[in-house]
Order: sequence, then structure tokens, then C-alpha cells
Amino acid sequence: MLCSCKRPKIAKKIKLSFLGTFLICCGIIIGGADGQSLKDTTYNYKPATPGGTGKLYKGREIAQVMSFEGAAWLERDTRQKEENTNLAISKMPISPNSIVADIGAGTGFYTFRIAPKVPQGKVYAVEIQDDAIKYLKDRSSKLEHNNVVVVKGGEQSPNLPGNTFDLIIMVDVYHELLYPHEMLQAIHRSLKPKGKLMLMEYRAEDPKVEIKELHKMSVAQVNKELTVNGFHLVQNGEFLPIQHFLVFEVSD
Repeated sequence: MLCSCKRPKIAKKIKLSFLGTFLICCGIIIGGADGQSLKDTTYNYKPATPGGTGKLYKGREIAQVMSFEGAAWLERDTRQKEENTNLAISKMPISPNSIVADIGAGTGFYTFRIAPKVPQGKVYAVEIQDDAIKYLKDRSSKLEHNNVVVVKGGEQSPNLPGNTFDLIIMVDVYHELLYPHEMLQAIHRSLKPKGKLMLMEYRAEDPKVEIKELHKMSVAQVNKELTVNGFHLVQNGEFLPIQHFLVFEVSD
């Protein structure tokens, strides 16, 4: 999923089909091991707002996923100045042998900058869109990063091995997860006992952050959603220009 709440003003969003919108509004999901239609009791529904799905989790409307057509925005020359990405990476709780997953890796902007910092470890780049998967594999081969593993994720699970990761990151991605509860439970299983989950999200509390509202999140809302899924906040870093830097651990 080239999820990144980035650039909603200039990137095209994937539009839900008529059928998909109808199912969401009716509170029905399709899937499960048996392939049957199941009543969804975890989420609430309403008519979708522009850029939204109409699906709510803990009172928050989930945003539509950004398509890979917005890939160039992720690699823009001004990103370091606007977001201080170098500082964000320097603050990540990683060591040379860390096993890291970048969920919603997009173009691998963070993946390929983290990889050299974990030479004895690995970085799993997780994406749901086929164009992004191909891009990540091609770029990894070109850059000769032998410690990057590209993974095709799903809507309800990143498809990562269990009890493996020291750090899992989502950079401007979490707000677009169509199944945040299921994804957090899967992430919970993939982390080591002392592993960490790090979210970066544009600050909803700051009206000067010129990002559409559905693509921003407050600390309070993030904490509400992660707490009920077995995580607790261990770092609330407010050192970035326009994003939260939130680190969670699995609760005992």
C-alpha cells in the first residue's frame, strides 16, 4: 500500500467501486478463510466524506489509499527540508543487527535509507500494490541491498513472520489501513517481546500542517486505537517539523 498520508492535495486517490462503497456503507466485509460474507462488528459506517472510505474505527474515518501514481511525490527533492527525514531515521531505535519492517514502504524512501544502518540485520519492505512491489524489487536489485526483503502484504495482515521484528514502522500509513484492528493484531504477533512499533503521522493538532484532515492524526486518537490492541506509548517525539514520532511497545 503506498499508504502515506502524504500529498493528498496533489496525488490521485484510488476510488472505491460502486460495489465496494455499497458494501462498506452496509457494514459488510468480504473475506475470511471460508470466503463467506461476515457481519463486521469492529467498525462503524457512514456516507463517505471526500477522500474517505465511510468506514470508522474508534470514531475516526479511514482515509482512502494513495495510489502508486503519487510515487514521485515520495521521492521529491524537498522532502528532507520539509520533514527532516534524516533526523527521523537517526531517532529510530535500531542497531546494526536489527530486523525492521517498513509497512506501506511505497518507493522505499525509508527502507533504502535504513538498510545501510542495519548491515547485520534486515529490512522487510511491505507493500500491497503490485506496481510498488515491482518498483521495490527493481530498486533493491539496482542498489544491491542484500538485506532488503520485499513482501506482498494484504489488507488485514502484512504477511510477516511471527516473533521476528525489533522494529516495525509505518510512515504516514496507519490512517489509510482499511483494517487497522486486524493489522495491529498481526503486527503484535510479528514483534519480538521487546519489539517496537513506530508511527509517523502528520499532526492533526496543528492547523498549520497543510494536509487534508483525514490524512492527519492526533496523539490522542493514535493512542486510543493502539492501546485497545495491546500497545503502550513509550516515546512521544515532537522534534519533527510537521509529524508526530510515536513509538509503542507491546503491553505486558
